Amino acid sequence: MQLKIHHRTAYHYDEPVKYSAQALRLTPRREGRQRTISWAMYAPGRRTEQIDAHGNITHLLTLEDLHRDIEIVVAGTVEVSSEQEIIPHEGRLSPLAYIPPTPLTAADDAVRSLTSDNLQGGGSTRDRLYRLAAGVSDRVRYRPGVTTVEDPAAAALARGEGVCQDQAHVFIACCRAAGIAARYVSGYLYVGDNGDAASHAWVDAWMDDAKAWLGIDITHLGPTGINHCRLAVGRDYLDAAPVRGVRRGGGREILDVDVTVSQTLEQQQ
Repeated sequence: MQLKIHHRTAYHYDEPVKYSAQALRLTPRREGRQRTISWAMYAPGRRTEQIDAHGNITHLLTLEDLHRDIEIVVAGTVEVSSEQEIIPHEGRLSPLAYIPPTPLTAADDAVRSLTSDNLQGGGSTRDRLYRLAAGVSDRVRYRPGVTTVEDPAAAALARGEGVCQDQAHVFIACCRAAGIAARYVSGYLYVGDNGDAASHAWVDAWMDDAKAWLGIDITHLGPTGINHCRLAVGRDYLDAAPVRGVRRGGGREILDVDVTVSQTLEQQQ
């Protein structure tokens, strides 16, 4: 599958910003099952590139002149050659790094109860993880606009609603409560011409018996596949956020994000 991606992020500020720095994880990961055919980034200011501890391609964008607007655009084509349910481990960090909880994935009694209800019992590791995914999907219904990026897993579970980020955090919190390594994945999803999903989040759960990650889309309750383009992985959203930054000044901020994912013309033919 060849996916054509266009992602625009624009900030407008009521007052001049004296200085801003943005960490951009907007370049697809270099992994065996996906290949970047073309990719370009357009942004003001100065950019430096590095590979972070999770293996993500990260750009640090800094603007030191007064500004009221920032527009960041990435566009290109990525080929996903096969299903991505089973993902070999790559990178400098051990899977053990994804077991300790973070503030966004800390477990409370409700998370621990959800964990025991779904991970206990028979079946393979894969079967138990999908049983947990179904439990999370049932307990945290998809509904945009009811949570923020700062809401932890326990709050999303208590509310019973949230977006893909919240479902991923709840699943990860459950895994870590059971001593299973799990990580957050940010990326893009192609859902067809009539779909409205583009930016998306899902999870990788570690299968110790297979020594590999299991990619699960909690929102759609299925394996990750040729429609998923992986941008970044991390312990939670904060490690894998496509754009995350700080600024000095600016007053009120207005954010506008537009993402489109489509098949290439060659793929459609």
